[in-house]
Amino acid sequence: MIRLFLLARSSHRSLDRYLHRLVPLLLLLLLNGCADYRYYGQLASGQLDLLRLREPVTEVINDPSRDVKLREHLTRSQQSRAFASQQLKLPDNRSYRVYADIGRSYVVWNVFATAEFSLDPDTHCFPIAGCVAYRGYYSQSGARGAAALQKQAGMDVYIGGVEAYSTLGWFDDPIMSSMLAWGDERLATLIFHELAHQRVYVKDDTAFNESFATFVEQEGTRQWRAARGLPPLPEDLVHQRDQFVALVLDTRQRLQKLYTQSLSVDAMRAAKRAEFERLRHDYRVLRDTQWGGVGRFDAWVNSPLNNAKLLPFGLYDRWVPAFAALFRQVNGDWSAFYQAVERWGQLPADQRTQALMAVNR
Repeated sequence: MIRLFLLARSSHRSLDRYLHRLVPLLLLLLLNGCADYRYYGQLASGQLDLLRLREPVTEVINDPSRDVKLREHLTRSQQSRAFASQQLKLPDNRSYRVYADIGRSYVVWNVFATAEFSLDPDTHCFPIAGCVAYRGYYSQSGARGAAALQKQAGMDVYIGGVEAYSTLGWFDDPIMSSMLAWGDERLATLIFHELAHQRVYVKDDTAFNESFATFVEQEGTRQWRAARGLPPLPEDLVHQRDQFVALVLDTRQRLQKLYTQSLSVDAMRAAKRAEFERLRHDYRVLRDTQWGGVGRFDAWVNSPLNNAKLLPFGLYDRWVPAFAALFRQVNGDWSAFYQAVERWGQLPADQRTQALMAVNR
């Protein structure tokens, strides 16, 4: 995931003390009369807080007064960080070589929204990051408040907590305490994913960016395990994830077709509910007949479903097979792969989509 930011590039902590005075000026210059100062203010404030919390990972590791498990975890994180640059050819900078204890489970909460009968996201545009399919909030209450307003306006809304984000190299992105809860391998995958955003990023194309980073994360994790002499992830877990994603994407396709039909509002709502019930039914059949009753995705399926909740799947997974096919075409050469991805990124949006579809056939 990328983060929307409004500050000047800084890779030196010594500049942090100037940011309080710099932010208001930059806001005035960049917003150019925009009335939504409160939202942009919390973005600037949240990023400033994160900058102040950073400390070099090596200092934490070498400090005997710090928690032993934290020091061990960070030590192992630097092995995957080195692997990312040396083997995956991802940026070799100070990102993920600094640490920040943020004191909460997620660094931001993203609010996704769609119209009631549409799968097109409510997009938001920013001076540097371009247009993206969500709005991020540094507090859960802020995200809930924004979501409530959109629900009142008749929108489908979903809130997703995010453990990490990338500022695309504009700052030294830290390993955050929110990234540590799921173990060493999960942390490695997050580092691979977020550094991928620094390697290639295309403005105004969230699906392209997130699918690309997801592929780098998945292939990078496979290679990281192999480098340590570990077997691939259990095939059944990978297969289950792929089957579940396919179920959700199939539901998206059916809903897209549904929303083009000329139906009354009541009939459209009934058909929409039926599609979500079909998703739940198909998932349970798959779980009980092929997965031995193991319900990895029960919580997601059994909670309320709407268009907005499907958005991350369309964004993070849509083009992963295309990037996998491209990687095979260049015989697994990471440098050649990134160059090819950059060429795609330079194409006009419609030509980029055609190129992705062509390689995915």
